[in-house]
Amino acid sequence: MIELGCIKKPRLKLKRAWSSSLQIPVMDVTATLLLVGGSAWSFKLINTVVGLLPAPEPAREKSWKWRNIGTSLLHSSLTGAWTVLCFYLEPHLLENLITSCSLLSQCLVAVSTGYFIYDSVDLALNLPLWRCWDLLLHHSVVMLCFGLALLHRLYLGFAVVSLLVEVNSIFLHVRQLLLLSARANSNPRLTMTFQLTVWLNLATFLVFRLSTLGWMSSWLVSHSDRLTVATTLTGAVGLTVVSTGSLALLYRLFRADFLHHKPRPRDEQ
Repeated sequence: MIELGCIKKPRLKLKRAWSSSLQIPVMDVTATLLLVGGSAWSFKLINTVVGLLPAPEPAREKSWKWRNIGTSLLHSSLTGAWTVLCFYLEPHLLENLITSCSLLSQCLVAVSTGYFIYDSVDLALNLPLWRCWDLLLHHSVVMLCFGLALLHRLYLGFAVVSLLVEVNSIFLHVRQLLLLSARANSNPRLTMTFQLTVWLNLATFLVFRLSTLGWMSSWLVSHSDRLTVATTLTGAVGLTVVSTGSLALLYRLFRADFLHHKPRPRDEQ
């Protein structure tokens, strides 16, 4: 049963949890697991639907990658907007990143966890390990951190902050789709659309990805006296993995988009 204020609805169990001075309904573990699983299956379904939609002729040669990136673009667009909306509607999440919790933030983290489960399986089934080990490592760390936050209903505010990087992922995925859709004898990097995407990608990379990761690292250090050793180590390992991958990605992007002017393969990331 749902008990939300004076309204009762079936099929979803909610409990009352205190956040700051506000009483906010949150999901129990069973409902959370159902949402995570439903999210994973939903993104698999979206992947299938994307494959049925018309695609540029050059992209048909790499149909799996087109579907995968198209699905990832939808996730980034959804969670990027959702994260900004979450902080706009519930600014109290930023006041206490440890114990602040809300139904909106729980659903956001649960849906994203489901996406990372789907994408990990999709990558593992379609790419050799040497080509996707870094993404699988990234996804594993994120799923571990998000899973612990959902299970214990702690650090959900911290998890929501981390999803600000999805704003940058929107332009990363658009860039990949532009490269995939370009014909073999053309150079998409010379087009106005690609150049605009490149600059938006760089700007959001610095603002929403590197700045966010830097702020999270600073917060973890400054609040280490309030955290358990296990929590500090988990956060440090997670941020190290994600930050290292982001810096490596920034180097590859800068080299490809600003240092080299020769046409490069369409599937370069």
